[in-house]
Amino acid sequence: MHMIQIEFFHDAVCGWCYVMSPRLRSIVARYPVSITHRAFVLQRNDQEMIARFGSLALAKMEILQHWQSCKSFADDPGSINIEGMRATSFNYPNGYLSALYAKAVENAAGQDAHWEFFDAVQKAHLYYNQNISDTSVLDSIVKELNLPAEHIHAVLNSAENVNALEGDLERAANFGIKSIPTLLVNCRKLISQSLSLPQLENLIESELSLVI
Repeated sequence: MHMIQIEFFHDAVCGWCYVMSPRLRSIVARYPVSITHRAFVLQRNDQEMIARFGSLALAKMEILQHWQSCKSFADDPGSINIEGMRATSFNYPNGYLSALYAKAVENAAGQDAHWEFFDAVQKAHLYYNQNISDTSVLDSIVKELNLPAEHIHAVLNSAENVNALEGDLERAANFGIKSIPTLLVNCRKLISQSLSLPQLENLIESELSLVI
């Protein structure tokens, strides 16, 4: 059977990616679809957050407005805890460290583990309102998922791992990807928005019809 290849570009702080991921899991369970996870870091540090939003306080305020839109489109609106994040005392985190961890997890245990880790980090961020720029938070997720922590820490800040992350960003740039979530289907079709499950089903059915 023909396998449809989808590259899923995402950032752990992206609410729209959080909405999309469980729908992709539903698709993978029912169709011949393979997902490759690609890191797409929106902002790497506080300086980039300030450059984008004006200040860290404004960043948190604007991003939580985006969360409200994500919540209205989510299959489980209760999975997005806006007031919990608003009440936190830390600055709104960026996704760079979690992306490095995700690539190290991928190095240690493959694509499925990358996805499992990514989903857990997103839940920690959007539901439990933890600071995912904190290594202790990410280490606790590694432990909870029973991932090979020693291997992950050994490669985390290596040139190989940093280059793997930069390679994902370069691939996005080569395809003109500027926002997330983005799906790259069979290396030729780009969808840069969060799709509903029926829209995803239509996309896959359309792709399958091309090879019959």
